Amino acid sequence: MSDTLHTFALIGAGPMGLAAAKLLQQHGIEFQGFEVNSNVGGLWDIEAHRSTMYDSAHLISSKRMTEFADFPMSDQAAEYPSHHQMREYFRDFADHFDLHRHYKFNTEITSCEPLGDDGDGWRVTWRDKDGDHNSVFAGVLIANGTLSEPNMPAFKGSFDGELIHASEYRSATLFSGKRVLVVGAGNSGCDIAVDAIHHGVSCDLSMRRGYHFVPKYVFGKPADTLGGLIKLPMAIKRKIDGMILKWFVGDPQKYGFPKPDHKLYESHPIVNSLVLYHAGHGDLKVRPDIDHFEGNTVHFVDGSTADYDIILAATGYKLHYPFIDDKLLNWQGDAPHLFLNAMHPKRDDIFVLGMVEASGLGWQGRHEQAEMVVRYIQGTRAKSMAAIALREEKSAGFTRATGGVNYLKLPRMAYYVDKATYRGAVGKWITALKRAQT
Repeated sequence: MSDTLHTFALIGAGPMGLAAAKLLQQHGIEFQGFEVNSNVGGLWDIEAHRSTMYDSAHLISSKRMTEFADFPMSDQAAEYPSHHQMREYFRDFADHFDLHRHYKFNTEITSCEPLGDDGDGWRVTWRDKDGDHNSVFAGVLIANGTLSEPNMPAFKGSFDGELIHASEYRSATLFSGKRVLVVGAGNSGCDIAVDAIHHGVSCDLSMRRGYHFVPKYVFGKPADTLGGLIKLPMAIKRKIDGMILKWFVGDPQKYGFPKPDHKLYESHPIVNSLVLYHAGHGDLKVRPDIDHFEGNTVHFVDGSTADYDIILAATGYKLHYPFIDDKLLNWQGDAPHLFLNAMHPKRDDIFVLGMVEASGLGWQGRHEQAEMVVRYIQGTRAKSMAAIALREEKSAGFTRATGGVNYLKLPRMAYYVDKATYRGAVGKWITALKRAQT
């Protein structure tokens, strides 16, 4: 057998991969990292071949609610940092914790196959400039992100103009002199629509459903820094936050936005004030869902039509782990069904990191997920009682940590959790595993 039999393969050097690398290093667990790009940072490196960043992209959460607790962002960084600042942050993180040395860069994982039952090892195959290689590892930690595989709708008809997905978008100069239609009003869609307003001849925004809008600032402070210290019942939280949104946002329906078909927090809110500003000034026309294309004409479901030169589909992303069979990740519906979004119910040698989303979770919340996994690996090797208890709980059956919130049945919400419920559950296991190691 290969001398990597006690070594884990770690796939990805984005934020989650770096968090895992730091923790594995700190806990003395041998690992080999693999990264398809030439440096760390994942999608935050706009120059990376597979990045989905664009020039105007910024965090939609504030830096203090996003940063790693043991590596705060610079006081000089903007409250909502740009992708350039985020790329430097992750590179500084890797330098500070000496993580580059653990990675093979410009290296693509092509296959991960178990050699047998849990604990028998995994054969991992990768490709670099010298060709294909493989080795046997004790297990695999997947941290290749959730926002790399475009979810492109199958539109009816044929469009004679330019049709692209938001993943291909980089600069607003793309819109110069063009009539623009942005399809999808998520956070990226609203950002890009604002770009198109400033650079295109006109911009329309096609929406299938309405969303709740949250301003970036409330009472002069980042909105996500307010009210997070006290855990309130969801019904009360919705009432209070809904009142604040009415004060600071008003009613988006008067600008043409459709009424949300869900309660606040049942889908990720739109953190963007500029799109409402421009809609209120008549710079943006809100359109319903698309029925079909005909030449340069778009027919909408309400019977209206309009002509465009370019259509940008900001229709999100799909989970994508092309190097491993879905069955090995216990895939159910639109996402792997994993204990606390990370752990296979029957195996202790395959983990997915970062496949978790929650309003306000930040990188620290995801770091805690990685810490739970790393401490569990350490605990299983030591046969600690806490690790045995965790194994029993994850194999007995479980539900997602939704905190009772009825999230929309959408692919992008398939791995969404309630922040307080999730961090509470993860924190419980971190504490138990820590105690078992002392």
